[in-house]
Amino acid sequence: MKDRWFLSLFMFLGSIIVLFLTIPLIKLFMSVGITTMGKTILDATVYNSIFLTLRVALYAVLFVCITGIPLAYLIVRSDFFGKSFIESLLDIPVMVPHTAAGIALLVAFSSGYVGDILNFFHLGFIDTTTGVMSAMMFLSAPFLINGAKEGFRKVDEKYEYVARTLGASKIDAFFTIVLPMAKSDIINGALMMWSRALGEFGAVVIIAYHPMVAPVLIYDRFNNFGLKFSAPVAADMIIISVLIFLTIRVVNNRLR
Repeated sequence: MKDRWFLSLFMFLGSIIVLFLTIPLIKLFMSVGITTMGKTILDATVYNSIFLTLRVALYAVLFVCITGIPLAYLIVRSDFFGKSFIESLLDIPVMVPHTAAGIALLVAFSSGYVGDILNFFHLGFIDTTTGVMSAMMFLSAPFLINGAKEGFRKVDEKYEYVARTLGASKIDAFFTIVLPMAKSDIINGALMMWSRALGEFGAVVIIAYHPMVAPVLIYDRFNNFGLKFSAPVAADMIIISVLIFLTIRVVNNRLR
């Protein structure tokens, strides 16, 4: 009897947060309607903005996969001076106000030697996809790096030692043993980073109002035309993101 009360209480409490998270989305879709959502996604400005957002967020994830996964492995497998400081540093972007992050990125990359180097390679920072990608990456990279760290911690280091005794090099052991065993956590971290990057607004709007990614377009339409014209864009962006997210998540769970 006590167990039933305990489970009933937890189900009640859990249902509150589930309803809180889902009711706004359901109400949004119901108020907009499928017909309006369909017409809105056919608007060139809208679908170009949404797919620009998806594409740039993917670029950000790929860049952090190349640079952040090796860093996560070093943090987990190595002891070095300043390790705790670097781990703390990696979590700072999650705590920083997004507008402050945008200003910091603007100061760091829009001028000076760094700005000159970016301009030399035709990677201008202000009002470019480079700037948008940087903003997305700065505020969402910790999700992928921390996911990779958790995955590497779950892989017993003995497997690597066995592989080394059988003649595998350190890099061979990493790619054939460690990475496949940690891939589920890495993919989940990449998904969290990607989904976080898709919704980035505060830092992006400071660096690049144009080209307009979806969050900026929604804000622009709300400011200029009100809820009637911004809600359909928001609904389309949410449904496309959720469908992609769920597809990757299902595939990842089956591979696991």
